[in-house]
Amino acid sequence: MIAFASSFPGQILARQIVPGQELIVQKTGFLASEAGVSLSVYFQKKLGAGIFGGEGFIMQRLSGSGMAFLEFDGHVVQYDLQPGQQIVVDTGYLAAMEGSCSMEVQTVPGLKNMVFGGEGVFNTVVTGPGRVWLQTMPISNVAGEILKFMPSGK
Repeated sequence: MIAFASSFPGQILARQIVPGQELIVQKTGFLASEAGVSLSVYFQKKLGAGIFGGEGFIMQRLSGSGMAFLEFDGHVVQYDLQPGQQIVVDTGYLAAMEGSCSMEVQTVPGLKNMVFGGEGVFNTVVTGPGRVWLQTMPISNVAGEILKFMPSGK
């Protein structure tokens, strides 16, 4: 028997990888896989948005053949996008998407939205067709919330 666990409270998703149907996963999402699964780097195509967009720039590509196990933070919500259908998410909440989807990191429109919106400066736009998995509790957000309650040392 082989056992493994998530490093943070969340969910482990088992996904069969088959040739021609790759999976794009957040950079910390890969947990384990069978030997036939290949792991490589996936880059967001627009360098400027990728660098300043943070989480959405460097992801992992799973291809080949075999079972892969992925770990996501919090609860996982799955969406099936039709061709051309888009979903806009806060950067960091995109856990995974099928390789048939495309993604783009975009600047939040309007200075007021950036400054007073409380959600950051960038969003990730995922365009179908394909399946998308979103996570509800990225560890970076949890760390930021916990930091508010830490003694300041004054």
